[in-house]
Amino acid sequence: MSETAHPIDPGADLIKRLAVRVREARKARGLPRRVLSEMSGVSPRYLAQLEAGEGNISVILLQRVAQALDLKVETLLAERAPWSRDVERVACLFSNASMDVQQQVRGLLSPQSPVMMRAGRICLIGLRGAGKSTLGKLAGAALDLPFVELNEEIEAESGMPIAEVMALYGQEGYREMEADALERVSVAHDRMILAVAGGIVAEPATYARLLQQFHTIWIHTSPSEYMQRVRAQGDVRPMEGNPAAMTQLKNLLDTRKPLYERADAQINTSNRPVKTSLNDLLGVIRKRHFLDAAEG
Repeated sequence: MSETAHPIDPGADLIKRLAVRVREARKARGLPRRVLSEMSGVSPRYLAQLEAGEGNISVILLQRVAQALDLKVETLLAERAPWSRDVERVACLFSNASMDVQQQVRGLLSPQSPVMMRAGRICLIGLRGAGKSTLGKLAGAALDLPFVELNEEIEAESGMPIAEVMALYGQEGYREMEADALERVSVAHDRMILAVAGGIVAEPATYARLLQQFHTIWIHTSPSEYMQRVRAQGDVRPMEGNPAAMTQLKNLLDTRKPLYERADAQINTSNRPVKTSLNDLLGVIRKRHFLDAAEG
């Protein structure tokens, strides 16, 4: 004798789940059904049917019950078990916290090792003129990875060139946009090559996040080549009308060197052809297993 299969009624499962959630939430708060009825404006009889999984309830009435139980209505309907009140409270605090605090919380709670968190993400740091953009673009093509310039991300988000961002919002405003842009690209890409502005290392919170989320490589050259390359890009400002520019550049390098040396690796591009520097960069990435799940 064959049995006729009955179709699964998803509505029945939802009503049953709703009944359990309402009943457990009411008991957890120590509310008699009569009190919940007074708080929600839903009759005791209707609440009894709701907790027994009998019949349907309108969205409006369900919203009243949820509010009386100090819950979101989606908590009563979700397939997954609802969060405890403590977890909901922590989630709310997290969502309202600063980006730096959120990152610290992620670091504390993440079961992954720091190496696992950085795997696949590479960031090139250093002063303008070192070769970050050129090498990053070529390495991205060679490794089939997206290459992103953080300043271009800032320009795309703000709708204006970096020079206008600086003029309108100042250094502090730019640094805030830089931190936000870093967070966006970190979320958007599990594997990538990123190039950042030279001054990012002077912003402790942003630089700490960068070191945590990316394998960093310091690209550097000699002071004279920095100047020469920037001028070759069409920017004569570093030297024009400023005979002390070279001294200022050397002082800046001396100041930032300890910060740049915190990078995982470094490449010296001084007096080296682009192809040679690219091979150096690819060699470091391969030798240090920056694209693997674990370092060798």
